[in-house]
Amino acid sequence: MQTINIHEAKTHLSRLVEQAANGEPFVIAKAGKPLVKVVPLSAPTGRDVKRLGFLAGEFSVPDDFDEMGKKEIENLFEGDA
Repeated sequence: MQTINIHEAKTHLSRLVEQAANGEPFVIAKAGKPLVKVVPLSAPTGRDVKRLGFLAGEFSVPDDFDEMGKKEIENLFEGDA
């Protein structure tokens, strides 16, 4: 992976961003110390992997879901009256 100093990154930002967008990530360094890594947005970083809908079609919710266990719950709060 290419490491670019911050001055060079400012000078050639458009070219560097285009390279990163094409799958060539790079690191920006200041005084030789790496500061940031520039990667294309389409590249998953691990933290931004979406899990929404990962169980789609695996189970269904019954139509009477809101009423399930109603009598038992009422007994827990009110007892056998």
